[in-house]
Amino acid sequence: MILWFTYLLVAVAVVSGLMCVVLGLAGRRPSDLTVGALAIVELMLLSQVVMAIAAPFAGNAPTGSALEFWVYLVSAVLLAPAAVLWALIERSRWSTVILGVAALSVAVMVWRMQVIWTVQGA
Repeated sequence: MILWFTYLLVAVAVVSGLMCVVLGLAGRRPSDLTVGALAIVELMLLSQVVMAIAAPFAGNAPTGSALEFWVYLVSAVLLAPAAVLWALIERSRWSTVILGVAALSVAVMVWRMQVIWTVQGA
C-alpha cells in the first residue's frame, strides 16, 4: 500500500514538475492548475509525514539512516509550500520554472525516502 502511494506521489510530482518547467520555459505564467498540482503533492507529503510517524509504532521503522530519512521528509515538506507561495506571489514565468524544479526535487526526495524506508539494510 505504501509503495503504491509512493508511486502515485512521485508520478504526480513528476508530471506537475515537468508541466511547470515546460510552461515556464515557454513563457507562460503559472496557472491555477500548475500551482494546484504541487499543492496536491504537498497534501500527499503531509500524509507521508503521518505514515512516517506512525510506522515505527507499527513495527515498521526505516531500515536505512533515520536522520537522512527525516532530513528528506522535512525538506520536501518545506520546499513544496515555499515554491507554491513564491509562484502565487510573483506569478512570472521563472516562478513557474522554479515551481517545476521544486516538484521534481520533491519527487526525488520522496523516492529516496521510500528506498531508505523499505529497501536498504540497516
